[in-house]
Amino acid sequence: MKKADSRKLTDLVSVGPATKRDFDLLGISSVEQLAKQDAQELYLRLSKLMGQKIDICALDVFCTAVAQAKNPNLPEEQKPWHYWSRLRKSKK
Repeated sequence: MKKADSRKLTDLVSVGPATKRDFDLLGISSVEQLAKQDAQELYLRLSKLMGQKIDICALDVFCTAVAQAKNPNLPEEQKPWHYWSRLRKSKK
């Protein structure tokens, strides 16, 4: 049996109060729930809920949060949101 993830959402690097509020709006209340999500889908859902396109940096934060939720041993250099921002921009 898999051990429950005891981390809080705010234990994840780059997840502060604003992102926690976003997760609350999206119905995400645990790291285990977050691990089952797709960052792009979360971003699109939040934009729809808010009735406007959300700052693209929120997508970068969602990417790092989901990656950390899925992999507790994610390399340190991949935990800050700006790692995911650089990755996103390099795909353009």
